Amino acid sequence: MADADPQFTTDTDWREVARLVLTSREMDRIEEEILVPEKKVLYQFSARGHDMAQVLLGLKLRDGDAACGYYRSRPLLLALGVPLADALGSGMGRAGGYSGGRDIGVVFNYPNPGGAHALPMCGGVGAQYTPAAGWAQAIRYKAEVLKDGPADAIALVLGGDASCATGGFWSALTIATTQALPLLFYVEDNGYGISVPSTYQTPGQDIAANLASFQGLTIFNGDGTNPVEAARLIDQAVAYVRSGKPALLRLTVPRLEGHSYQDTQTYKPPETIAAEWARDPLPKLKAHCAGLQIGDSDWEQLENEVAWEVDRAREEAEGRGVLPADQVADDVFFSGKHSEVGGRAGLEADGTDQPRPEGQRINMVTAIRRVLDQELEANPKVLVFGEDVGPKGGVHAVTLGLQEKFGHDRVFDTSLNEEGIVGRAVGMALAGLMPVPEIQFRKYAEPATEQINDCGTMRWRTANRFAAPMVLRVPGGFFKCGDPWHSQTNEVQFVHNPGWKVAVPSNAEDAVGLLRGALRGNDPVLFFEHRAMLDDSWARRPWPGDAYVLPFGRARKTREGDRITIVTWGAMVPRCEAAAEGVSADVIDLRTLMPWDREMVLDSVRRTRRCLIVHEDLRTGGFGAEIAAVVADEAFLDLDAPVARVTMPDIPSPHHPALLEAAVPSVIRIRAEIDRLVGF
Repeated sequence: MADADPQFTTDTDWREVARLVLTSREMDRIEEEILVPEKKVLYQFSARGHDMAQVLLGLKLRDGDAACGYYRSRPLLLALGVPLADALGSGMGRAGGYSGGRDIGVVFNYPNPGGAHALPMCGGVGAQYTPAAGWAQAIRYKAEVLKDGPADAIALVLGGDASCATGGFWSALTIATTQALPLLFYVEDNGYGISVPSTYQTPGQDIAANLASFQGLTIFNGDGTNPVEAARLIDQAVAYVRSGKPALLRLTVPRLEGHSYQDTQTYKPPETIAAEWARDPLPKLKAHCAGLQIGDSDWEQLENEVAWEVDRAREEAEGRGVLPADQVADDVFFSGKHSEVGGRAGLEADGTDQPRPEGQRINMVTAIRRVLDQELEANPKVLVFGEDVGPKGGVHAVTLGLQEKFGHDRVFDTSLNEEGIVGRAVGMALAGLMPVPEIQFRKYAEPATEQINDCGTMRWRTANRFAAPMVLRVPGGFFKCGDPWHSQTNEVQFVHNPGWKVAVPSNAEDAVGLLRGALRGNDPVLFFEHRAMLDDSWARRPWPGDAYVLPFGRARKTREGDRITIVTWGAMVPRCEAAAEGVSADVIDLRTLMPWDREMVLDSVRRTRRCLIVHEDLRTGGFGAEIAAVVADEAFLDLDAPVARVTMPDIPSPHHPALLEAAVPSVIRIRAEIDRLVGF
């Protein structure tokens, strides 16, 4: 653990520090006294007490660095140069600013060409940590492998003491220390998580003391209200991380107001509140500045200047309109205009959507591996990682041999933490790489749900300022047997996450086209690899060519007929084909669920006048319900029979093969429903 070195001197511009701290205080005051009471700001989080240390830290960041903050991090943004009207206007939900009114103003972002970026903040406590680790790893990779960017750049992540109890904190800590990444953890310890004292979060109430023996981590610990001590510790911590190693900086600060404006702090004893105000860093900063020839008159002049600037910013912000309602759905997906930060890492999506079969039939495992091999070879920004994807080649052997060919920097194993896998990928994508993380089984994606959701909404909630395209590979579904842990499908959960495209190939040819398209696209893609189809003989196809790119949202008819339309995907496609034997049926393999080919389905139903949907997922709330609703809504008058579904019952996947087969839609069950509808 490192303490402040009394001989360590700083080159801090204290007049600038004072100006920014006073600006933060004035913005808090205007919001609390004017904008919140007038209901122009609905979510307000005061930074009083946290402000001085954040400003000192923000002034040490530079081009190539990035910071992941949280809801009380506005002083840091001010130090990075965020326009004051954006900082106030975003809180009022006005057009422009961080999100154009799509998101609450404390959930900020700030693309900062020539300076440090403030990466898109997440609304969940602790969700900021693993993307910061990803940015730190991207710094290392870009400097050492791509020879791009400053080698001494750093990633900074801010969190309160309560966030040190979250999985994201511990995951990022593991990543940073095992990989020796240039990541600075800054913990602002104010002793409370809303109303809960830090005794509930950290034994002994000091995360720095608890981590003192954590291997690979250097600790800086001190008082964030003392200008000299805080400046020295911040300078030392930043300099240390610029040498390429992780560190944790814990500074104690008071939270001088409630957690949010609505919080009256009745849970704090009066003596606690009085003690906190006695530690207010602002009077200490003023006294320190007085010793540097910034006396009372200069301080008063600064206060007047700041008050005028903030008031002008308020007028500008209030003069901004509200985003036109017809633009609220813009920027969910890439629509031709690149984000300012993130993305653009894939190769050009040139190619053909017509397969040119060559060679013998190959299985899906070989097809996926070959695409990954080609994209790794052609694009140095592609990285493949996850649990056991290295020497083992993945639990399904999809990445076998890739690490041996491309090295540990390009194909690497990770710690066992799915939030860390996906969160790390988010930071890498923001830094301009194309990450291809793997989750071993569909069920294991659940710890990463928050990161998956935050990644998908990023382009929309930042008004296309930031985006994090990636290809998240997830095997799932039944195989020789089932169980509740390895055999889940539940693709509909990803479809319901805005901003994600979802691919569900049923065969090797489609897997090639969809994976190549995903790797060359500009949106996050969930690439679902069905376990039963990875080596299934039906799913084998000849290699469709090195230029084959399959657009998302284009289904394929595997059979054509005029008596019934059967809509399906994944492992149910061959079962539907078998069940339709001898029946004049359109069998439609959707291939992608987001987007899905509504036009092909509706055109077919209007012709056949019957619709059967078959999927492996559970019946209630499965994606088949969406298809059925669209068909009923848009083709009702064309139907001669009810829209029907054959699905799994609403149970987990059974383990014994006989029980599994009884649950999964079988050829017999599918055929029975076909006969019922055709004879209706």
